[in-house]
Amino acid sequence: MIDFLNDIDESLAPESTHIMPIFAEINHIDDEQLLKPEVLDNIPVLPLRNSVLFPGMTLPVAVGRKKSLALIEDAQKNHMPIAVFCQKSSQVDNPSDKDLYADGTIAEIVKILELPDESINVILQGRQSVLLREITSNEPYMRARVSVIDDILPQRDDKEFIALMTSIREMVMKMLKNMGAETGRDMAFAIKNIDSPIYLINFLATNVPFETEQKQELLENHFFKKRAYLLYSFLAKEAQLFEIKANIQSKTREELTQQQREHFLQQQIRTIQDELGNGEDDIDELEQRAKKKKWNEATNKHFEKELKKLERLNPQSPDYSVQYAYLDQLLNLPWNEYTKDNFDLKKVERKLNADHYGLEKVKTRILEHLAVLKLRGDLKAPILCLYGPPGVGKTSLGKSIAEALNRKYARVSLGGLHDEAEIRGHRRTYIGAMPGRIIDALIKTGTSNPVIVLDEIDKVGQDYKGDPSSALLEVLDPEQNSHFHDNYIDIDYDLSKVLFIATANSLATISQPLLDRMEVIEITGYIQEEKVEIANRHLIPKQLQENGFKKKEISFNKKALEKIIESYTRESGVRELEKKIGKVLRKVAWLKASDESAEYPTTITLPLLKEYLGAEEYHRDNYEGNEFAGVVTGLAWTAVGGEILFVESSLSKAGKSGDKLTLTGNLGDVMKESAVIALQYIKSHSSLLGIDTEIFDKYNVHIHVPEGAIPKDGPSAGVTMVTSLVSSFTQRKVRDHLAMTGEITLRGKVLPVGGIKEKILAAKRAGITHIILCEENKRDIDEINDIYLQGLTFHYVHTIKDVIDLALLPQKVKGAIDL
Repeated sequence: MIDFLNDIDESLAPESTHIMPIFAEINHIDDEQLLKPEVLDNIPVLPLRNSVLFPGMTLPVAVGRKKSLALIEDAQKNHMPIAVFCQKSSQVDNPSDKDLYADGTIAEIVKILELPDESINVILQGRQSVLLREITSNEPYMRARVSVIDDILPQRDDKEFIALMTSIREMVMKMLKNMGAETGRDMAFAIKNIDSPIYLINFLATNVPFETEQKQELLENHFFKKRAYLLYSFLAKEAQLFEIKANIQSKTREELTQQQREHFLQQQIRTIQDELGNGEDDIDELEQRAKKKKWNEATNKHFEKELKKLERLNPQSPDYSVQYAYLDQLLNLPWNEYTKDNFDLKKVERKLNADHYGLEKVKTRILEHLAVLKLRGDLKAPILCLYGPPGVGKTSLGKSIAEALNRKYARVSLGGLHDEAEIRGHRRTYIGAMPGRIIDALIKTGTSNPVIVLDEIDKVGQDYKGDPSSALLEVLDPEQNSHFHDNYIDIDYDLSKVLFIATANSLATISQPLLDRMEVIEITGYIQEEKVEIANRHLIPKQLQENGFKKKEISFNKKALEKIIESYTRESGVRELEKKIGKVLRKVAWLKASDESAEYPTTITLPLLKEYLGAEEYHRDNYEGNEFAGVVTGLAWTAVGGEILFVESSLSKAGKSGDKLTLTGNLGDVMKESAVIALQYIKSHSSLLGIDTEIFDKYNVHIHVPEGAIPKDGPSAGVTMVTSLVSSFTQRKVRDHLAMTGEITLRGKVLPVGGIKEKILAAKRAGITHIILCEENKRDIDEINDIYLQGLTFHYVHTIKDVIDLALLPQKVKGAIDL
């Protein structure tokens, strides 16, 4: 507030110059001495900048102008007094009489100081007030004629003046009381030891930091009582200003006190940790990394709170490494960092077509999503679920989608997962805690909008550690995953921009709430023509590279590939096909590496397959004809695609125990129930079917489904069984090259079944030309590409009677039994 070093003249005096020691060297000057009249003529004049010298006061002055230096040198050498006047403007370097205030002070040079920086400081002591009359000379320095002015003192017993001086003292002491600075204490000490009111007024006028104009106004007022009143008014304004500033500082101090306290404590902690050899460098590194993060204010506050915990820990303690690892994981997460999507739809389509043959539904859905995202600019990513048999390209499709969209790719395998913490993460209270696999995938990709493939979501298990499929509900819900909470991270993270692609072989084992959150896209098996195309485009080039061959160095002719597909693989996908191609190429690589000069085949033909792959592993399921009654071809779905199965039924003379139904062929409960329903329907509708009811009492019924080592189950063989039984009871011939699938009821209705595409592919492989389906399955046929339907005729039915009319011919089989 108050600058007690009145270090102003032509330039500011050095801060090291302290006025209090100088006061101790000045002899006391009484009032009579101060006002002793004297006339001076042709006296040297020293102009001051921003400074006023009062009678009886000392003032340190920095001297720099040449004229001023010459004046000081002559005055000290000749012991002559000088006149000191303040300049009206401090910007004038060579002032004239018009640039100086008329009122000034006669002064003596007390001491000249040469400072280390070679500047000159002079200490002046004021004697008497003077009035500038005229300038008599300007060279080598300014001289002037001055008149001494007698300052008029109040009466010694003037009570008003005594009270005024008391008020001045109290006001100044009150201002200095709350100041803890050393200079303030020196000032208070000096004021207490000044007895002369005249000296006190001039002392305060000199040392209280009034404006230069105010000090000059005090000097020009030669009535000391009026000077005292003017001083009091200036002090009152200064006291009010001081009070306002003190209030502001107090309020600011209250706001900063807590921060300063915490900062002080943190500095102490850091000092202690430095002595113990801690990781302050680690903390600084975390702070620098945090400045680059794009997280929101809530996340930033959470990080700072956790960082303060780290600062209080000893680096040698186990908790330090746990806390550091947590903060490191927070910083590794890509908060609001996104890659730019590729909005060139044609380019994306070309990329998807180049990487995968077929799979039109998936490609169309991805292009639709990208189109909407391009138009809106912001869109929650869909949750896709690709389900189908193994080896059809579900997992690899996710990587292709990521490359096409110009996004990062991560794969999370969920097969056999049974711990909920693998999804949500472990709480940090546990030893070895870590974030869940979703957060870990984001850290690895370094972006908040990657493509994450959740592989084998249908094989998620559960035990006493929790249900991971329930934890996935939050991850795979577009309405909830914008605030996904990982137990380890312990703060919400936005997953809404992540494109999740789940894969599954079957939907039956996926919980219904989880299934509802996903957009299910079926990927069916490939027909033979598609497998040949996929082998030529993708599998053979890949295996050539993996087995050390150059591009197109070895080729497979079409018949060889077809033979591998028919006789050495049995699958809906192409995984086994790729293995067989690799096996053939390894045989060729052995020939090439054994003797480089020896010839090796560059084209794999049909005769070479038996040599390289051995005997045929599978035989094609062919249609077996309709020469026998009770033999009907059905269609079935398996995990490796569609299959044909034969349902055989026969009749035998009943014994004493009455009619009996025998089922064989490793059938499941549902399939056994279908056989019972078929027989009961025939018994209750025998007249409609032209069957004598006495047959049921005379004969036992045996139903068999070949390949008894293979478990079979499901309701889709219902129509096949009822057709087989009717054929046996009536000995009617079954339509040639016919297969069927569908569930039956006791009322005689035919219900729709699934896996239609796989069953159709199986029928084509077996040489079937006519297929009987439920009317409601027509919608499945409409969605299948025409290439799969070529050479097939579909018959849609509502009831079992429709099936019998279509499947059985009027004539009986050759060698029919007379029942």
